[in-house]
Amino acid sequence: MNDSRDTEDKPAATSQRPIAEQGQVAWLEIVEVNQLGAFANRGLPKDLFIPFAEQQHTLRKGDHALVKVYLDNSNRPAGSTRIDHWVKDDASGFEVGQEVSLLIADRTDLGVKAVIDNRSWGLLYGNELFRDLRKGQLVTGYIKHIRSDGKIDLSLEKPGFSKGRLDSLALQILDRLKAAGGALPLTDKSPPEAIYATFGVSKKVFKQAIGALYKQRRITLHPDGIRLVGENP
Repeated sequence: MNDSRDTEDKPAATSQRPIAEQGQVAWLEIVEVNQLGAFANRGLPKDLFIPFAEQQHTLRKGDHALVKVYLDNSNRPAGSTRIDHWVKDDASGFEVGQEVSLLIADRTDLGVKAVIDNRSWGLLYGNELFRDLRKGQLVTGYIKHIRSDGKIDLSLEKPGFSKGRLDSLALQILDRLKAAGGALPLTDKSPPEAIYATFGVSKKVFKQAIGALYKQRRITLHPDGIRLVGENP
C-alpha cells in the first residue's frame, strides 16, 4: 500500500501506485489551476498541489511539466517546477560506465539535458544522439564522463563497446546483407536515426563494424550503400 492523502490532507492508504513519489521528478499533466495554485495528476485520488511560488513558469490546465515532488512545511506532498532548486550538477556517488535512469528535460545548444536518478543534471550531446527524444521521456543511459567541475556527460550506449558485441553486430550486418540480396542502402554518411532503426546501435558503432568488415574484405563501400564482396554495384 502506498501513502496518500485524503481530502483533508490526512494520510490515507491506497493500493494505487503514484506516477511520482516523494523525492522524484516526473512529467505530469496539470489538471487544474485556481486562486491557490496548480494541481497535477500523479495517479492518486488527490492531485498534487503546486504553489505559485514553486512554479518556474505560469502553468495552465492541460499543460505538462517536469515536477519535483517534495514535502512542504506541513509534511504534505507538494510539487515544484523550479527543477534547478532541487537538481544540481552533482556527480557524487556516480561512476563512469554506471547505468542510470534519465528523465529527458530541455534542449540546449550542445544537446539535451536530462535528470539523472531524480537528483543530478547531465548532458546528452546532440551529435551523439541516434534517436529522437522527447521532453518527459524516461530512458536508460550511462555515465560517460565526469568533468572536474562536477558536470556529467551522458550516453545512451554503454561506454566501451566490447569486441564481442562489435563482432556480433558485424555478423548481424552480414546476415542482413544476405537477406537483402547482398546490398543495403546504409553508409557511414547515413542519418543516425536510419542506422538505429535498422540495427539498434549508434552511428559511431555502426561505422566501427563496417570498417572492420571492409578491412576483412567481406564488404565493399559505395556512395549509396554497402555490398557483400562479389556483388555488382
